[in-house]
Amino acid sequence: MTLPRSRAARLAAALLLAPVALTPIVATPAQAQWTVFDPTNYAQNVLTAARSLQQITNQITSLQNEAQMLINQARNLASLPYSSLQQLQQSVQRTQQLLSQAQNIAYDVQQIDQAFQTKYANVSMSASDARLIADARSRWQNTVGGLQDAMRVQATVVGNIDTNRTQMSALVGASQSATGALQATQAGNQLLALQAQQLADLTALIAANGRAQALQSAEQAAAAEQGREQRRRFLTPGAGYQPGNAQMFHPGN
Repeated sequence: MTLPRSRAARLAAALLLAPVALTPIVATPAQAQWTVFDPTNYAQNVLTAARSLQQITNQITSLQNEAQMLINQARNLASLPYSSLQQLQQSVQRTQQLLSQAQNIAYDVQQIDQAFQTKYANVSMSASDARLIADARSRWQNTVGGLQDAMRVQATVVGNIDTNRTQMSALVGASQSATGALQATQAGNQLLALQAQQLADLTALIAANGRAQALQSAEQAAAAEQGREQRRRFLTPGAGYQPGNAQMFHPGN
């Protein structure tokens, strides 16, 4: 019995496909590996990396702050490059030298007491006219010397004004450009020293003027006392003035 052609064809096809279907399927290693994406694990890794980066950033910021702190400390400890001490000391020394060169009666208590006891006290009634004249001249010289000393101190103080102006300008500039607390403090201290030097000049000037005025007043008081003594001697009978004839013109003129 002969099979139909179509049925025979289907049977042949089934026989050809049978070995393939019965052969076991063996998968290669490359086909067996699959990449699995875990969103939770990925998010945790990203969060960990972000925290690590933040820690590193904080450490860098801390190091920068420490470096800036060290820089500020170095600035605060930096010394002021300008000093006016030498110029101020020279100004004070000039004024002191003038005061120490005061003529005759100087700024010494014992010397003043001795001079007033011998030349400015009550005029001795037994002193000779020559002694009275010598004492009056000595008192006049003291007064003139005191006035000269006062004017010399005045000239020195006026001369220090220009030096003080220069120092004040330099110190104010140094204070304004100070980079740290130490420099600002040192500039302020030098400005106070300048002010102290100016007060010293003012004190010396007042002392010199006061000395001159005191000598002048003492001379006037002593001169008044001496005038009374000389008037007494002039009016004392016998030893004083004796009237007599005075010839003003020569005969024949």
